[in-house]
Amino acid sequence: MAYPARMSEALPAGQVRCLACIRRCRIPPGKRGWCRTRENRDGQLYSLIYGRVASMSLNPIEKKPVFHFLPGSRWLSLGSLGCNFRCPGCQNWELAHADLDRELEHAPYISPAELIRLALERRAVGLSWTFNEPAIWIEYILDTLPLAREAGLFTNIVTNGTLTPEAVDALGPYLDIYRTDIKGFLARTFKALAHLPHYEGIFAAAERARHRWGMHVEVVTNIIPGLNDDEETLQGIGQWLATGLGPDTPWHLTRFYPAYIFQDRPATPLATLLKAYKIARGQGLNFVYLGNVPGHELENTYCPRCRALLIRREIFEVLANRLQAGCCPECGQPIPGRWI
Repeated sequence: MAYPARMSEALPAGQVRCLACIRRCRIPPGKRGWCRTRENRDGQLYSLIYGRVASMSLNPIEKKPVFHFLPGSRWLSLGSLGCNFRCPGCQNWELAHADLDRELEHAPYISPAELIRLALERRAVGLSWTFNEPAIWIEYILDTLPLAREAGLFTNIVTNGTLTPEAVDALGPYLDIYRTDIKGFLARTFKALAHLPHYEGIFAAAERARHRWGMHVEVVTNIIPGLNDDEETLQGIGQWLATGLGPDTPWHLTRFYPAYIFQDRPATPLATLLKAYKIARGQGLNFVYLGNVPGHELENTYCPRCRALLIRREIFEVLANRLQAGCCPECGQPIPGRWI
């Protein structure tokens, strides 16, 4: 079922421009955008995946990963098909790189109202649009957000960060958490991963979400050997985080595992992750985490003032939470986030 795409503008000769992501695809009649999910039909842009849910599960918020918003809570997490990137090491390539014409029939339609009902039935505290890029089915998210707010549910997107300012502003009045990937800091990295020539809007979108709309923002960098593990990249991202989003922004440095086309690349060495951690802390960032390293002490949250252990984790589970009214029990330091 095709659905009219609101995030678009009409152009001459029956063309349309998609406004959902920073590619801003100019789409001729009868053609689709880069993500292959938004199609120009007689001068009107349509979403081909509105409400078509290819994967859905109840997940801990730590799986996003988000560590500073209701630790241990469970969220109804869902994704569709397609993506506006073509990452060769994609961990969810079965969804993101799916042949839409062949696979869409296996993604059942779930209306916004039904999605709310399912979340409440499963006792989720919120909804998370994840697994593939949320920007490409933004109309579905926009129709669901007010219903979620009315039902007392929190909301989260797990994004590659390519939302346009128009898209961020449309989400802004309702969205609680903006969990964004920052895959690199150099043009060559974004070209290699996503064929994306202009990436600066990724940083601007995160800043807009944080400063204009007051969203809770956390950042993930999946560190891939030989691609974005160099010191220039890590220093650049760390400096931007400290100045653009603020030193209390959680930064998750996650281990890459071979996947999809990048089967021949090794998993990220622990030494590389620790080097990145040292760089991040050197930039003044207070909450830096290692991901995909089960049982490592840097999965935990520590007080930035006295270094007391505050939240102990293992993989996606919270084993202990010592925060008292959002503060360190040892020195009283307030810890940014939402804790109750």
